[in-house]
Amino acid sequence: MTRPTAKEIKAIATAAGVPVDADAAARMANSIGPAFEGFAPVAGTLPFDLEPAGFLLVQAAKASK
Repeated sequence: MTRPTAKEIKAIATAAGVPVDADAAARMANSIGPAFEGFAPVAGTLPFDLEPAGFLLVQAAKASK
């Protein structure tokens, strides 16, 4: 999980049908960047990374044991 760039955000938004200009994409990258950096140390280690719906099932199974 890496911090997204303005170019990546612009491409993803355009693909989703919500085109944004370069300035808006840069603001988005700057605003969500710290969240990506904060989660970087645990990226890929959290059980809900792969499939969010299954996370609740795993948690419920652990609680019942």
